[in-house]
Amino acid sequence: MPDVKLLEFFPSPSQQPFVIEHVNEEFTSVCPKTGHPDFGTITVRFQPGATCVELKSLKLYFQSFRNEGIFYEAVTNRIRDDLAAAMKPIWLQVITDWKGRGGIRSRITATSGDVPADWRR
Repeated sequence: MPDVKLLEFFPSPSQQPFVIEHVNEEFTSVCPKTGHPDFGTITVRFQPGATCVELKSLKLYFQSFRNEGIFYEAVTNRIRDDLAAAMKPIWLQVITDWKGRGGIRSRITATSGDVPADWRR
């Protein structure tokens, strides 16, 4: 299972509002039906509360999905739930864009908090 214990955090460097966006272009997991690898891009966008996620730990957390048989929708919601619970951001948006298979591409969005209209995509 993906390991939330891999995530590390540090205090937000500013009390003023700002937005962080991390993009992982090399995300992989496994299709639970076929066992084939799924390839996607994960975008994590948030306005931090008291903490920010440390990048190396985020990379290791993402890599913990590599051999996991999990649907796209579950990946997206799991990342949102884990990060929202651990960081308690003002708002958080997780967007997963999946490579096409059988002529179908998928894009899943999961949010936490009130995402400002300017950031909804």
